[in-house]
Amino acid sequence: MMSRSYTNLLDLASGNFPVMGREKERKRFPRVMTLPGNIAELDDDSAVSVASENQSSIAGDRMIVVANLLPLKAKRRPDNKGWSFSWNEDSVLLRVKDGFPDEMEVLYVGSLPVDVDPIEQDDVSNYLLEKFKCVAAFLPPNILTKYYDGFCKKQLWPLFHYMLPYSADHGNRFDRSMWEAYVFANKMFSQKVIEVLNPEDDFVWIHDYHLMVLPTFLRRRFLRLRMGFFLHSPFPSSEIYRSLPVREEILKALLNSDLIGFHTFDYARHFLSCCSRMLGLEYQSKRGYIGLDYYGRTVGIKIMPVGIHMGHIESVMRHADKKMKFEELKQQFEGKTVLLGVDDMDIFKGINLKLLAMEQMLKLHPNWQGRAVLVQIANPSRGKGIDVDEIRSEIEESCKRINRELGKPGYEPIVLIHSPSSISERMAYYSIAECVVVTAVRDGMNLTPYEYIVCRQGVSGAEPGSDLSGPKKSMLVVSEFIGCSPSLSGAIRVNPWNVESTAEAMNEAISMADPEKELRHEKHYRYVSTHDVAFWSRSFLQDMERTCAEHFRKRCWSIGLGFGFRVVALDPNFRKLSMDDIVDAYCRAKSRAILLDYDGTLMPQNSIVKTPSAQVISLLNRLSADPRNIVFMVSGRGRDSLSRWFLPCKKLGLAAEHGYFVRWPQLEEWETSAQSSDFGWMHLAEPVMKSYTEATDGSGIERKESALVWHYQDADPVFGFSQAKEMLDHLESVLANEPVAVKSGQFIVEVKPQGVTKGLVAEKVFASMTENEKKVDFVLCVGDDRSDEDMFEIIGNAVSRRLLSHNTEVFACTVGQKPSKAKYYLDDSSEVIEMLESLAEASGSPASSDEESDSSPRKGSHVSFI
Repeated sequence: MMSRSYTNLLDLASGNFPVMGREKERKRFPRVMTLPGNIAELDDDSAVSVASENQSSIAGDRMIVVANLLPLKAKRRPDNKGWSFSWNEDSVLLRVKDGFPDEMEVLYVGSLPVDVDPIEQDDVSNYLLEKFKCVAAFLPPNILTKYYDGFCKKQLWPLFHYMLPYSADHGNRFDRSMWEAYVFANKMFSQKVIEVLNPEDDFVWIHDYHLMVLPTFLRRRFLRLRMGFFLHSPFPSSEIYRSLPVREEILKALLNSDLIGFHTFDYARHFLSCCSRMLGLEYQSKRGYIGLDYYGRTVGIKIMPVGIHMGHIESVMRHADKKMKFEELKQQFEGKTVLLGVDDMDIFKGINLKLLAMEQMLKLHPNWQGRAVLVQIANPSRGKGIDVDEIRSEIEESCKRINRELGKPGYEPIVLIHSPSSISERMAYYSIAECVVVTAVRDGMNLTPYEYIVCRQGVSGAEPGSDLSGPKKSMLVVSEFIGCSPSLSGAIRVNPWNVESTAEAMNEAISMADPEKELRHEKHYRYVSTHDVAFWSRSFLQDMERTCAEHFRKRCWSIGLGFGFRVVALDPNFRKLSMDDIVDAYCRAKSRAILLDYDGTLMPQNSIVKTPSAQVISLLNRLSADPRNIVFMVSGRGRDSLSRWFLPCKKLGLAAEHGYFVRWPQLEEWETSAQSSDFGWMHLAEPVMKSYTEATDGSGIERKESALVWHYQDADPVFGFSQAKEMLDHLESVLANEPVAVKSGQFIVEVKPQGVTKGLVAEKVFASMTENEKKVDFVLCVGDDRSDEDMFEIIGNAVSRRLLSHNTEVFACTVGQKPSKAKYYLDDSSEVIEMLESLAEASGSPASSDEESDSSPRKGSHVSFI
């Protein structure tokens, strides 16, 4: 029975996820408990969110492998009463356990390849869990059709293989109901995982594009769950992927994983580019590992092509030899040079391009006519893909035409095999094939070349000269657009769209001298035998453990609704600023220093109008009027803008250009912080910046009195970031002997005098108050960007440097939940305004007349803007 909460698919697809099952009273693992303080926002799943504080070792853990299909075969019993199940020995997922520790238990979660009657589902589920450690997910037929044949095969599969629906007849347009079914199916898979999951001890490994939003459903329930995802298909470039209407929902769901795996660097690079362009995220490489910083969590990026199971291949070869299939094929193709293709019937496999290349080779090299044969095994399509019937008809027509034109009695240059081939049959064909040709126009991994290499090596221990000993040579012609291509450096790589070059590659492959074929084969076999499926799964597990390790040292909050859900992981001491706590400390204090940033702190970053509002002016006047306060605005803006904007705030201290210019409260003159006033270096730096500006569309230069800033927030994010790195190196080289610092920030590169930081302003304020016998006992510092971190660092070390006393109450606060040297955070500028309003109200009545009459400049009680 399905919960009523499943019925509204629109709610699911829009991100309003109901709690599946509502079986809160059933606690399979009572030792898992919800920890207080780890949830910042309550939503529909928060009541059952679980967080584990203790890192577990791999040895005692369990792996839950989640995929669309279980690695099982199923068929009806002869009496039609019940089902008979067995392992699918050809499944890669079945072999992942070979790379795990012996004591690690493996559970599989997925659907079955057969339709099971609803009345049998409970019995089947119990049997599979008991006998195979498999958890079956039974999708309703109407959901299955729209989920798998619809969204997976007609939306994601074509898009990930670079096919766009330019017209209604060319691909399928986005269908919202299919997306809803996809979300619904992922939700059902999550419920099956939750039924058997122990979040303290289990790893979860999700596989392929069928389950790309599953990480969000699991992360909502278990904040610290160790979870990885591996994509077995290509990931398209950002220009293709961005056409998907639900592009951000899928990206954000994937980023709820701890580790995301891809076959090749190209696929990973495309994913990272999408994260950069659509979510504004940048990746970093540290000690060989690539990671994305996502709200304080490091999401690892794994690049590792999957391998094959060597023992299984050798076992199949022995089995095939007993069936005498090898001898049959040797007799059938005696005296012929066999080229072999093994592909699914799919428009992306490039089968017809291969046939055309074979035709071209026979025409360009007539000596091969009557001798060279292309055997093409066309396995049935795995699903109801796009244009399958049309491509089948095209392939059959090409075969007939080529055989008619170039064939002769007793010789057909193309042998097309339509029936599905088992792995043992493929082994037999590999044994007689001089070359395997893969001309897919876009493919995920494609393990056919790997199987061929192992088969040609033969079985260890076989007698020399026997069929099982292998010829120890192999040749490959592979498309450069498939996942295994980078790992096969001895193969002849081709652009399958170029039929002529593919034809020449095929001729070269079968014409090559045996010694070179043997050398290429040896190189390939060495790689394939050492990078098998066990190596792949072991490497993925180790990286998942390493990536998750730091998450257990941090405190986690869940925020956001729907697919905007994410986990914020921060230092355990980092917490939201409590209004009550700061007001109480403010009221107790006798001498206060308040340092405030402007852009992004009092004024939202995305605001077009940058002038302060009447509310902000009023707040500053009320705070700075309190004789116990010194209020300073510490900003990166120029002193002219600050003087004009805050003209009504006579008692407000101003620090412009990150502290190069400082104006104390009730004074008109600005003082400079730097020792040197020589700006000759600008004549060196500006031409460099101009050259990059001309070459980078969307960039510009901001000239300040003491600094030059290059902005590129409106440029292409990837190109702008690349140009910024190059500019940074260029400027450091040009200005090596100048008294300046070159720094990069958020979409900026800045050149400014050495020693000028916002932290220096904080030091001056504290020293000034001490000189005026107003030892600071309350500090509030609020900022939002990297330049403010200098101030947070100074304040954090102020006690040890004797700038502040031990009893000083310090509130260093950043805007937004993010890694920071501050110990507190507020969500946005509106909360900053609300907090300052509370402090202004706590100041009470205006200053007494004798204090107000003192018009001398005070360096004691300052409110500062950063």
